[in-house]
Amino acid sequence: MNPVSLAVRDSTTMLRRNLLHARRYPSLTLNILLTPIVLLLLFVYVFGGVMSAGITGGGAERSEYIAYLVPGILLMTIGATPAGTAISVSMDMTEGIMARFRTMAIHRGSVLIGHVIGSVLQALISVALVGAVAVAIGFRSTDATALEWLAAFGLLALVSVAFTWIAVGLGLASPNAEAASNNALPLIILPLISSAFVPIDAMPGWFQPIAQYQPFTPAIETLRGLLLGTEIGNNGWITIVWCLALTALGCSWSTSLFSREPK
Repeated sequence: MNPVSLAVRDSTTMLRRNLLHARRYPSLTLNILLTPIVLLLLFVYVFGGVMSAGITGGGAERSEYIAYLVPGILLMTIGATPAGTAISVSMDMTEGIMARFRTMAIHRGSVLIGHVIGSVLQALISVALVGAVAVAIGFRSTDATALEWLAAFGLLALVSVAFTWIAVGLGLASPNAEAASNNALPLIILPLISSAFVPIDAMPGWFQPIAQYQPFTPAIETLRGLLLGTEIGNNGWITIVWCLALTALGCSWSTSLFSREPK
């Protein structure tokens, strides 16, 4: 069997193993999924009247704020899922599963690739469920074409791959699952300090650069442009550069940490 076929076969096996692991331990997946849904409902029905004032100075209808909010919640879902991956990778390390895999005649990269693909699939499924809740409470994207929907799906997948590789590195670098959970907190916090809930112009001046120059804000604005027809500007290219850079960094870091461990 050639190296490519071996890598595909072993990566598929590891993917199946990680999906079965997620099914046997659903609490972590449910917690990650429920958080964005709760935030969506909270900001629409509890804080929506106040938060929408940042969009049009107080004249926004609830439907307008739902449309503004949902792209940010979808990216928040993408950011939250890799935190579970960091915990899973750390558990595999501390429980000796990684050491056991190293003694087997399998493609070494398949162990990490299985975690990444499994996390991306879970993230996209979570996005679909959160999107269904958003549609149920009034979100509509009537102007988006099929190509724009496809581009939005690709954007979500690209962001998920980038942050999942970072999460794998965090899991490998953490001494235990608790530390991995704490180290992955920025992946959950960054969407909260982006343009997900209010425009950057409505934020305090000292805080605007923090919200502007981080990876989630251009991704959120690009997703809004694709689904709602707002101006994308340079945000699309900035998002792609961020994703490629984070993917390269996370992949190199994870591979280095994985190879450094004793066989």
